[in-house]
Amino acid sequence: MSTKYKVLAVASSIAAVTSLPAMASPQQGDVAGSPRKVKALVISMFGPESEPWIKNLRLTQKYRVPGLSPDYPAVNCNTDGVCQVTTGMGHANAAASITALVLSGRFDLSKSYFLIAGIAGIDPKQGTLGSATWSRYLVDYSIAWELDARDMPADWTTGYIGINTKGPGQKPPLDYKTEVFQLNEALLQKALALSKGVVLDDSAVAREYRAKYTLAPANQPPAVIQCDTMAGDTWWHGELLGKRAEDWTKLLTDGKGTYCTSQQEDNATYEALKRGANLGLLDLNRVAVLRTASNFDRPHAGQTAYESLILKESGGFVPAINNLYIAGGPLIRNIVSNWEQWKSGVPR
Repeated sequence: MSTKYKVLAVASSIAAVTSLPAMASPQQGDVAGSPRKVKALVISMFGPESEPWIKNLRLTQKYRVPGLSPDYPAVNCNTDGVCQVTTGMGHANAAASITALVLSGRFDLSKSYFLIAGIAGIDPKQGTLGSATWSRYLVDYSIAWELDARDMPADWTTGYIGINTKGPGQKPPLDYKTEVFQLNEALLQKALALSKGVVLDDSAVAREYRAKYTLAPANQPPAVIQCDTMAGDTWWHGELLGKRAEDWTKLLTDGKGTYCTSQQEDNATYEALKRGANLGLLDLNRVAVLRTASNFDRPHAGQTAYESLILKESGGFVPAINNLYIAGGPLIRNIVSNWEQWKSGVPR
């Protein structure tokens, strides 16, 4: 994936939970000891992504869950039935944490809506710093064969090819069954409609930096858009690997998807939820994915990929964090405020 976490080490250490109060009492109206009923669960990947939700939704009740990340050992909830969990970064942490939560028996997720909400790198041809993107497709970047570019055949465009294929452009058999997922269209359209009118956060530094890109939408203010996200543990960067991401998304979605954001977790998170759905514990039609852009995934003209990779500040981190709640909050609030309409499924 791209370098979405420019201030990762510092931010994570500050945000990590080091001590927590004892497990909160059951929500008023619940039977003591019975699973906590959850209307909406927000899934964050590292501390700063969780902060807008905890603050704005007053998620003051903490539930320790064995098997969550040692850095984030509790689920945060409020009295309205909204909860939030932080998984830790990368495929392994995301899958382990969500599996632990789903199988813990401490939460009734049978009617829950899930919002995977994190920051990401973005293709400047699709969006800009601070943009909020809702996904239709989740694509795994890393399930592939790879040759070092110095060893690949001269007529290849990339050293990545599908497993059990002969070269770039050939769609592989989807034997892993996690290579690509399609989300519920009805929920996607609801999320888009509810967030279209929001005013996204921006910064002076982001405005100055995005002006270095000569074409729209990279040099325009942030907007709410629909495009697709790609997960991979490797922090890739640059025009050539970006082109591979675009082509890989088209290939695995049969031309229907449009790559725009890069991150590390979403296919792993979704697969863990899918395992829970297979056990009858939750409904996969209630999963939405929101990614906000903290950085570009490739350089502007006159800048090398390496210079773009190691850039300390493009001004997108803080707006991206804030825009998680600004763009995602309307969906969560609508679910809670109109629960009778939502509890049986996405309203028509």
